Amino acid sequence: MNKKIAVLPGDGIGPEIIEQAVNVLKAIEKKYNHQFEYHYGLIGAAAIDKTGNPYPDETHELCLSSDAILFGAIGDPKYDNDPSAKVRPEQGLLKMRSNLGLYANIRPVKSYDILLDASPLKNDRIKGADFIVVRELISGIYFGKPRGRSEDQTIAYDTCVYTKDEILRITEKAFQFAQHRKKKVTLLDKANVLATSRLWRETVVEYAKQFPDIELECNYIDSAAMEVITKPTKFDVILTENLFGDIISDEASVITGSLGMLPSASIGAKIALYEPIHGSYPQAAGKNIANPMATILSAALLLEYSFGLLEESRAIVAAVEKAMQEGFVTEDINNGKCSTSQVGDKIVEFINSI
Repeated sequence: MNKKIAVLPGDGIGPEIIEQAVNVLKAIEKKYNHQFEYHYGLIGAAAIDKTGNPYPDETHELCLSSDAILFGAIGDPKYDNDPSAKVRPEQGLLKMRSNLGLYANIRPVKSYDILLDASPLKNDRIKGADFIVVRELISGIYFGKPRGRSEDQTIAYDTCVYTKDEILRITEKAFQFAQHRKKKVTLLDKANVLATSRLWRETVVEYAKQFPDIELECNYIDSAAMEVITKPTKFDVILTENLFGDIISDEASVITGSLGMLPSASIGAKIALYEPIHGSYPQAAGKNIANPMATILSAALLLEYSFGLLEESRAIVAAVEKAMQEGFVTEDINNGKCSTSQVGDKIVEFINSI
């Protein structure tokens, strides 16, 4: 198989963790006789520093001409700490999602037996947890207009807008995943208060009638935020809007014991982007201490979702799990002693030995 991958390392620890994910993909190439081309592009603070644009046209054209996108992380303190900055790294990520039509964000959440003690939650609550969050990604309050501040800066406002078609599009994706899992979808909304949530609930309930074999549960987001922590094993596929999905998926990261273990996929009609859910962790940049596993697992999702290479994807997952079982982890997991590159090298070694 010949495929072209756009590689966007981004900021902070992005280049280091992306390097390990690419090394793993190269090991897959060699073992399974595939050929992947890696073409690098700028995004975020790295792009601002060189072009003044957090998502340059050249990067957009690279993404459009590729079969999949592997992305590291975005963000830089020099912009975070400057409230007057008119251009910010995160604008590049939002622009990329919007311009590429990446409407569905998929975040798998899974507890690993070897990491149960790394979570602040009780073992008996999280053992066996295995669900995905399907988050609408390019509408809602992050993209709605008008937004801004009053002239005297004492009033601020944002706008949340959703259309029925946008809701149906992401709902279809959630039910597709449920068909191949435990056949349960949980909609998270705030339909007792928000007009947009009422449209979500009406639309999803109507759509669900086509699938009598799939259980639909509707929960308020505040109640679900508690149950994700107290009863995580009850969930299979969580479906929700942009803001709620952003919060609930980050909250769910405590189940795995580390943000460094959670991959994600952002899927559009023509292309998909794969990235770890964590940020750029600038304090660790250049120190070779960041956990690369979420990025490597994102590469596994890339092989499965974009290229249909299920065996190869499972080989990566198995190698990651073996690395954890044998203690080859970074400091964020059980006070691990391995560096970023040591973890990546060990996962490559395990893939080669399969």
